[in-house]
Amino acid sequence: MLKVLIGLGIPYMAVIGLLPWVASVDMFVLGVPFIYMWIFIWFVLTSACMYLCWILFDRDGPDADAAAEQH
Repeated sequence: MLKVLIGLGIPYMAVIGLLPWVASVDMFVLGVPFIYMWIFIWFVLTSACMYLCWILFDRDGPDADAAAEQH
């Protein structure tokens, strides 16, 4: 359950849950409206969350054991 929260819940809440707040910000970041920069940054951060889930929960899973036995 924690894996789903980290991998999907955090990005979902950051993009969808905070969207009303982000839409109200009238700021530009590097010449781009803040809302577009927010969405773009979360493309990268979602990948980071998924990578963190893999490191914490799945790296030593059954697939890793099977790959180690073949070598």
